[in-house]
Amino acid sequence: MKRFFFLPLTFILFLSSCTLPVGSGSVLSNETKGWGFRKMQPRPEVTAEQAAEMEKYGCYYMGSEAEKTLYLTFDEGYENGHTAQILDVLKEKQVPAAFFVTGPYLKTEGELVKRMLDEGHIVGNHSINHPSLPELSDEGIEAELYGLDLMLYEGYGVHMKYLRPPRGEYSSAVLEKTKNMGYTSVFWSVAYVDWKTDSQQGAAHAVDSVVPQLHSGAVILLHAVSADNAAAMGSIIDKARELGYEFKSLDEYK
Repeated sequence: MKRFFFLPLTFILFLSSCTLPVGSGSVLSNETKGWGFRKMQPRPEVTAEQAAEMEKYGCYYMGSEAEKTLYLTFDEGYENGHTAQILDVLKEKQVPAAFFVTGPYLKTEGELVKRMLDEGHIVGNHSINHPSLPELSDEGIEAELYGLDLMLYEGYGVHMKYLRPPRGEYSSAVLEKTKNMGYTSVFWSVAYVDWKTDSQQGAAHAVDSVVPQLHSGAVILLHAVSADNAAAMGSIIDKARELGYEFKSLDEYK
């Protein structure tokens, strides 16, 4: 098991100014990549290069096809009034989830964050300000991620160990940097356009968008700002279970 050592942010920023070469000193590419895949049956398809990079840096994106397991995750850039309803359903259905939060969310939605933790969910790192990480220096990445982690620890006594790269943007250099910082980067293999709050289409649309994509080992990305997702959550869970799927925590990922 990894050991995580977290230091005060001011000390972290001091250390980051003394960065040393990693390994043989080879320079990794910082070319920005956007996460994506082909929606195929029975499982999505990623390129050999993507798969190799995810494996190299220990990223989560699609678990084993040997078991009908689903991993439910939400991005929480801001609160739109639906998270409490989502949490109600998850509690009723006994489904674990991971919520990736930003700095403003952590500052303003303390009661919801506490409820997530109290009810056994994971609170993950989505950075303070939601920047594209490849555009930042090492110091900037540390400030964004360790800074948010420090906020969670000071408020709730819990550290973050999972990271969802903002905008789904990453690079080889960022994946190595964040892995060395102690984070597991979490991408996804099921998603749909659900974050546009002015074009919600109803619960049936959410169900029809998510359920046909389900597959063994799916990491599901949903946005909690979506009224459709909140209204459909119970049906999505019920239909997934009818198909023989089991929901598990990212802590059980394999």
